[in-house]
Amino acid sequence: MTPPFRIGNGYDIHRLVPERALILGGVHIPHTLGLLGHSDADVLTHAVMDALLGALGLGDIGHYFPPDDPQWTGADSVMLLTQVRRWVAEHGWQVANVDTVVVAERPKLKPHIPAMQARLATALGVTPAQVGVKATTNERLGSVGREEGIAAHAVALLVPTRS
Repeated sequence: MTPPFRIGNGYDIHRLVPERALILGGVHIPHTLGLLGHSDADVLTHAVMDALLGALGLGDIGHYFPPDDPQWTGADSVMLLTQVRRWVAEHGWQVANVDTVVVAERPKLKPHIPAMQARLATALGVTPAQVGVKATTNERLGSVGREEGIAAHAVALLVPTRS
């Protein structure tokens, strides 16, 4: 029997460095620092991908888009999310909703949240109302609090594809 839903969670963190673009949820955020990573290092989109893959029981994005594979150098994470969404559909599921939290001391992300929701919603084939994006700080605690990096958490709910 197919369960009525599947839930997955995802997490990602990347180091902040100079001379890199800051991309979150597929949106370029003006800032003096950007995230270091093999692809565009979009921690928000990576967390969403891991949540979807986890809901399917398929592991994590490192298995499908390994950081030591040159074809993923500088890759647009939203493009990779579109591929993960195809796998969700191929397995007979669809996204009901995703809920996310970005943890960053700076920059302030509130003005960019609608654009992030819209970009992720398009990639997921859902409405922006089905994509929760929240931003918080780490109250200056830990590596994120010291502005050494940015982290993101995501939860995804999948339901069977309608016939």
